[in-house]
Amino acid sequence: MAVRLYIFILLLASGFQLSAQDTAVTRMLQGVTIFSNKNNSVSPVQTLSGVALEKMNSLSVADAVRFFSGVQLKDYGGLGGLKTINVRSMGTNHVGVFYDGIQLGNAQNGTVDLGRFSLDNIEQIDLYNAQKGTILQPAKGFAAASSIYLQSRKPVFATGETTHGKVSLKTGSFGLFNPAVRIEQKLSDRLSAVVSSEWTHGHGRYRFRYTNGAYDTTAVRQNAGIDAARVEAGLYGQLKDSSTWNAKVYYYNSTRGLPGAIVSNKFLNGQHQWDRNLFVQASYNRKFSKRYTMLLSAKYMYDYVRYLDTSIIADYGALMNRYRQHEYYISAANQYKVTSFWDVALSADFQLNEMTAVNLDHFAIPTRYTTLAAAATNLHLGQVDIQGNVLATFINEQTKLYNSGRDYQALRPTILVSWQPFHQQDLKLRAFYKSIFRMPTFNDMYYSTVGNPDLRPEHTKQYNIGLGYARNTGKFIQFFSLQADAYYSHVKDKIVAAPGRNFQWMMQNIGGVDIYGADASIQLSPALLKSVQTDFSVKYTYQQALDVSNPEEVNYKDQIAYVPVHSGSFIAHASWHKWDINYSFIYVGERYFLNTNIPMYYVEPWYTSDLSVSTSFLYKHKLIKLTGELNNVFNQYYDVVINYPMPGRYYRLTASINF
Repeated sequence: MAVRLYIFILLLASGFQLSAQDTAVTRMLQGVTIFSNKNNSVSPVQTLSGVALEKMNSLSVADAVRFFSGVQLKDYGGLGGLKTINVRSMGTNHVGVFYDGIQLGNAQNGTVDLGRFSLDNIEQIDLYNAQKGTILQPAKGFAAASSIYLQSRKPVFATGETTHGKVSLKTGSFGLFNPAVRIEQKLSDRLSAVVSSEWTHGHGRYRFRYTNGAYDTTAVRQNAGIDAARVEAGLYGQLKDSSTWNAKVYYYNSTRGLPGAIVSNKFLNGQHQWDRNLFVQASYNRKFSKRYTMLLSAKYMYDYVRYLDTSIIADYGALMNRYRQHEYYISAANQYKVTSFWDVALSADFQLNEMTAVNLDHFAIPTRYTTLAAAATNLHLGQVDIQGNVLATFINEQTKLYNSGRDYQALRPTILVSWQPFHQQDLKLRAFYKSIFRMPTFNDMYYSTVGNPDLRPEHTKQYNIGLGYARNTGKFIQFFSLQADAYYSHVKDKIVAAPGRNFQWMMQNIGGVDIYGADASIQLSPALLKSVQTDFSVKYTYQQALDVSNPEEVNYKDQIAYVPVHSGSFIAHASWHKWDINYSFIYVGERYFLNTNIPMYYVEPWYTSDLSVSTSFLYKHKLIKLTGELNNVFNQYYDVVINYPMPGRYYRLTASINF
């Protein structure tokens, strides 16, 4: 432990003794691009950015990422329902979520609730398979099977401007009341500040249809209300040596009802949850010379969860559990340009996670030390780009009570190749191989009698081949893009709950999954009418995610739970003068809610259509924007997660003032 920490400090210090990051320009059509696939990226990537995010019928980041191909969103319904994503069927815990380049973590359950992040403060969302296509990044950037990067809005001031602001109000179904404010202030030529805040309130009640196989009924979803406040503040600076830095503080406080699953005609659950999440993070980027660049990052996170279940009564009353987490993180990344076509990089991260639980029996009170070191290289050989890295991981586990998990060490490689067969940059072929793993969460290892400290990490191997074609010149078709990827992944030692000692359920490494899939997307902007700007996007995903855990079991090579074979989306946008109209459609094919594919566990396909209309105008030198949305236009009743009914038709109205 001490040796690895010394190596990390030595790497950090080397940055100050030696005297870039890849960026890609997202193509904008009159300020609007529905999606953008970065054709110059060596890894498959999908992007939503700028005004395009405003055109989506989305309240949070979770609503927006539904439209990416290869993504399954787990949505438990309502304003306050938990929303997590699964990419290419490898599991939620294999998705890294990064906010302004630093990973959002949760050692307790390994998931990030994307419903906490409002689109009001997000400038761009990128979804990378394998990893971000740059070698100057923290070692954690190499440590996930896929990654979502959230980029917050940075202040930009024209000559003579010192203050920007935006005030907005959303209201609509479920008693929604969502005011938000954002202030950007230029403090000096080299320093600017941002403060963003919002409050979300709603009773969360909505009608839904329920059947138990014998009869149908219509009921109202109860105990789904939410009160949540978010406050963010950021500083963005540039020093005289042209180095840049930024610092951010984020605070989220919510209280929400948990309506629970509807089982055996039970429509009301007495569960409630209080959340407080705080993190402070900072990064510093300096280019010492034409050859050498350094990136430093640091973060502290505090997470508090209080959970009440009135259906479980103990000696002290209703069940009330409290969980506290602390995370400390520091990273140093260095990139050196050896020649005009060869770059190398070395990154090291150190992270400490602590967790305590009150009123939870047999909880071990764990502490986890994680050290990551990544060596990466990037070769530009004419029309061929080759990127490779090796990630070394060292994990130490300690507990104050009971048995602790085993220490773990691993060395995992990744290689990505991109080939431009013609001199024009329109067409690129790509392929990658990545071997990576995810550690068991604290819940997996230590939760009451279900946790198993002897768990091994869950390993994945990914293979991908694909192509990207993009062209932005043409008389009738102003922009055309085609992206297609075929992939195979294998998940080994999958962590699942299964009967263990004395027939008691516990977490075990008994699972294996083979995943065969293909993603395809087409985007185009035809010039249909002279005064109308149009954009269209079609995305399709085919997946076979087969349970290969045990050839003797009846479900051997059955599709795993909640993964549809076919899914896709369609988006159409049109702009005419000061008016915008946006239509979006999502389709999710038939699924099974357990790994055994029999009629009893069958879940019907579902689809939703969403429509929005917006207009903007100037009033006393202030930009006023009005938007009306109608979601689930055809009032379809469906479950994303079985027995958690989603709302039918609902509306949302938004008014904003920019000054």
